[in-house]
Parts: sequence; structure tokens; C-alpha cells
Amino acid sequence: MKDTLGVLLAGGAGERLYPLTRDRAKPAVTFGGNYRIIDITLSNCINSDLRSIFILTQYKALSLNRHIREGWSSVVARELGEFIEILPPMKRVSDNWYLGTADAVYQNIYSIGSEQPKHVMILSGDHIYKMNYQLMMDQHLATGADVTLATIMIDPSETDRFGVVDIDRKGKIIGFEEKPKKTSVRSPHSPEMVSGSMGVYIFNTDVLLPLLLKDAEDPDSSHDFGKDILPRILNQHKIYSYNFIDENKTEAQYWRDVGTIEAYYEAKYPPAKFVFGEPGRTGMAIDSIVCQGCIVSGGVVRNSVLSPDVRVNSYSDVDSSIIFTHVDIGRHCRVRRAIIDRDVHIPEGTVIGYDPEEDAKNYVVTETGITIVTRDYSLFENPVAVDYFTSE
Repeated sequence: MKDTLGVLLAGGAGERLYPLTRDRAKPAVTFGGNYRIIDITLSNCINSDLRSIFILTQYKALSLNRHIREGWSSVVARELGEFIEILPPMKRVSDNWYLGTADAVYQNIYSIGSEQPKHVMILSGDHIYKMNYQLMMDQHLATGADVTLATIMIDPSETDRFGVVDIDRKGKIIGFEEKPKKTSVRSPHSPEMVSGSMGVYIFNTDVLLPLLLKDAEDPDSSHDFGKDILPRILNQHKIYSYNFIDENKTEAQYWRDVGTIEAYYEAKYPPAKFVFGEPGRTGMAIDSIVCQGCIVSGGVVRNSVLSPDVRVNSYSDVDSSIIFTHVDIGRHCRVRRAIIDRDVHIPEGTVIGYDPEEDAKNYVVTETGITIVTRDYSLFENPVAVDYFTSE
């Protein structure tokens, strides 16, 4: 992996995760209580010994930049040539913002070239999965591939969410369909399943750079790897699939694209039980993740994720919810199937998640009934007290 450069795409606006992305980039959204979505991919990189990483940012990247600076800058050894570096759009080769996944990489072609890697691994900053990229690289080298795609077996009913890959018995990719509603293609690994692209690619650098240049000159291209580049090069280059399976159970590994509120809501880490109480008033967290700094004071939390510094006050009930940092839930509240953004105070006696029509008057409610509660708009990333500018 020392000859490999990781390029992590973290610039998406994340419209389908609104309002969680109202004030932050999608990869910076809280996940698993104490983490951000981008941490999952970065953890995969570090644990796979991929330690030369560019993070391509674009929209509302302040909290993302700060998180990388505070949480990841000390993980790599710069004296050994390792780095995790943020690259905002520089418009060095174009007057546009990033037009697609391929264009984002193309606009940083000089930065990639300056590192002179033999391979470039392209990753997404908003997927949830655990993967050893070294195993994928081992296969890439063993097959002599120009390009390797990570694929996962999916049910045929899910093809409209994936790039569908047609693979021969030797693992070579012979066809590619971008998010078809239906397909007759089936995976060589299972006749009932379809192989879908995970958006994880390894390119030989001497193959990737000419492809990016050619794509940038094509006025009809949408400048996307899945829609444009990969389908066009099937007959020109050796492209192989890396089947993402559990090495022990020989079944598909856990992988989620948390691109929607529903997908984000469902993709939470397995819960840990934590129970405590005091005489006359019991506070408990059951089948939940409770991070440091939380106080469950005489309330009950079930099947939920509490990020750091959350307080659930007496006689309140929180069920099947995701609570971001610095949230205070007042007494006698009932909260169900909700996502509560950071720095929100829920007043005493508030009921959320039991009456969608009533909730819709004050919050965002999805079609499946998940209620998203955000703080008021603020000029500041971290809201300040009213007297901030006048206090001595």
C-alpha cells in the first residue's frame, strides 16, 4: 500500500440527508454516537496500511475540516511520508465546482501526479462498512488488472440503487449498468443475487490519468465513474471485480450507503446495554449506545444512540432515536423514531414522534415517519450564548 494514494470523495452536498446536512457536509454527520460518517472509511484506510490520503471536500466543510484536524492529523507519521490532507476545490484546471465523481478527481490531477503513486484507490466518505483494502490490492496485483471494483451481492429488487456489474467466471467485468430498474444479470457467486458496485475502485495511475483527461474533454459526459468512465473502458482495459464477502462466513459483508434519512436511521452500530438508577427514580438505557458525558437522570432510553454530552431528564422516555451531541431533553418528554441534531434543547413535556401531522408543523418528517429536529439557524458552527459579544 506504500505505492498507493487514497482519494476520498467527501464533497457531496447530501441533499437527501437534509436537514442533517443543512449546516454540515454529509461525511461530517454524526454516526454511532461518538463518530462522524467519514471516520468509517478513514479507519478502513489506516487499518489497511493506506496512509497517504487526499480528502476532497466542497460543501459546508468547516466542521469536517475541524474534525479531520483534531481527530486524524496525529494518526499518521508525517516523518515517514504519511499524510491525511484536505483538498478543497482549487479550480486549477476548470472554472467549475466538482461536476461528478470523476471530475472531482480530475480537478486534483496535479496533486495526484505530484505524489507519483503507482495506484490510486478511490473511496467514498459516506459509506458504512469494514473492509481490508489490502486484500483487494493483493487481488488487483495478482490478476494484473488495470482497474478493480469492489462489488457486493445484492437482491435483484435493489438494482435501482447500485451500479450493476456483469462478471465472468474468472472475475473479469464484462458489463456495467448504472442503477437499472430491472436486470437479467446475475452474480457468478450466486444465481439468485446481483453483483453491485460499492463505489470503491483501484486504478493503475498510468491508466487513470489519461482516462480523466479524455473524460474532461467530452462535452456529453456527466463526468462520473459509474455512469461514464467504467462502461466506456470495458473493452479497452482489464477490469476485475473484488467480491466483498465475509472471509469466515463466505457471505456478503455489512455495507450501507447512508444517502437518505431512512438509510442513515437504520445504519447504526449494534447496541450495548447500560442500566443504572437511584432510589425512587430510575434512569436506564436499554439496548442502546450511550457515549461519555451523557446523563440519563430518571428517564428511560431504549434502542437509541446517545452521542456525547446528552442529558435525558426525569420521567422522559426516548425510544428508537438518534441523539447528536450537546442535547438536553427536558422532564416528562416523549421522543420516538427521531433524529435530534446537536445543541438542541427539548422543552419539558414535549412529545415527538407520536403524531406526524403535529410534528410536521415544527420539524421535518420523512415519508416513513422519522422526525428530524434541528436547532435554529445560527451564524456560528457552535452556537454561543446571547450575551457572548457583550460579556466581559
